Amino acid sequence: MKIGDLANLTGTQVETIRYYEREGLLPEPARTATNYRIYDVEHVERLAFIRRCRSLDMGLDEVRVLLGLKDKPSQSCEDANRVLDEHLGHVTQRIDELVALKAQLESLRSQCGEAKESADCGILKELSNGNQQPSQTGHQHIDSVHGLGR
Repeated sequence: MKIGDLANLTGTQVETIRYYEREGLLPEPARTATNYRIYDVEHVERLAFIRRCRSLDMGLDEVRVLLGLKDKPSQSCEDANRVLDEHLGHVTQRIDELVALKAQLESLRSQCGEAKESADCGILKELSNGNQQPSQTGHQHIDSVHGLGR
C-alpha cells in the first residue's frame, strides 16, 4: 500500500508517518520503480504499536526502547518495566502539579463572585497583583507528561 493508504488505515497523518521513518521508529519501506513508498502489514502493526504508546503519552525515546524490546523477543522485559515505572512517575508528578494548579485556579476564581465592570474584577486585580506567579509555585503549563506536546 502507498503512504496515503497507510495513513487512512491507521488514522495517522502522512507527515507523522514520514517523521517516524526519519526518527527510525518505522523501517524504511520498499520503493516502487517510480519511487513511491510501499508499505505492508508489518508497517501497519508497528505503527499501531507506536500510536498506542503515544496515546499513553509516552515520549519517542520510551517508544524507541519498547520497540527495541519488541524487535528482540528473547530479551528480558526488564527495560519495559523500567520504562513504565519511570513513565508512571512522570504521570504521578503531572497529576500532583495539575491538582495544585486546580487549587490555584479555584482560589483565583473565588476572587470574583459576580460579574461587574472589569476595572473592579477581583480576578484581574489578583493577576495584576502577581501573587501567583509560576516561578513562585514551581508549576507551569505542560502539554504532556514530558512537557513536549505531540
